[in-house]
Amino acid sequence: RGTENDRGSNMITDALQNLNRYRGLYKNLDTAIDFLKSTDLEKLPDGRTVVDENRVFVNVMEADLRNADGAGFEYHKKYADLQINISGSEYWECTLTGVPQSDFDTETDSGLLDGTAFSTGTLGDGRFVLFFPGEFHKPSCINGACTHVRKAVVKIEM
Repeated sequence: RGTENDRGSNMITDALQNLNRYRGLYKNLDTAIDFLKSTDLEKLPDGRTVVDENRVFVNVMEADLRNADGAGFEYHKKYADLQINISGSEYWECTLTGVPQSDFDTETDSGLLDGTAFSTGTLGDGRFVLFFPGEFHKPSCINGACTHVRKAVVKIEM
């Protein structure tokens, strides 16, 4: 895809209670929604939980938040990121264009670039954000006094 997101930003941010509104968009997203509706994220162990082989899995982690200034935007080509804070609150940004910091790593399905924020938001308090492949996003940023979160990132093959 290069470094220009020519389709604009399609990311979705909403309350978890509204997750069912997004059924039918993609088969693997439906699988993720079914999993999230039937699972207590607080009880998941840290690390990877497989939901549907490599098509849908969840990475649960403790994360120290970073300053948004100077941090790179990440992007993926194969997987969407559905991000949810289990505890704490974080700030995020996304951008439409940028300059690569390094080559895209196909093994980890990730790349980093520098850019200027186009859209921003926060996670926590029952909210989620879904970044699609090719969307340049900067999650895990300090939000006010909150500098640490426990979060779940559902990786959804698109």
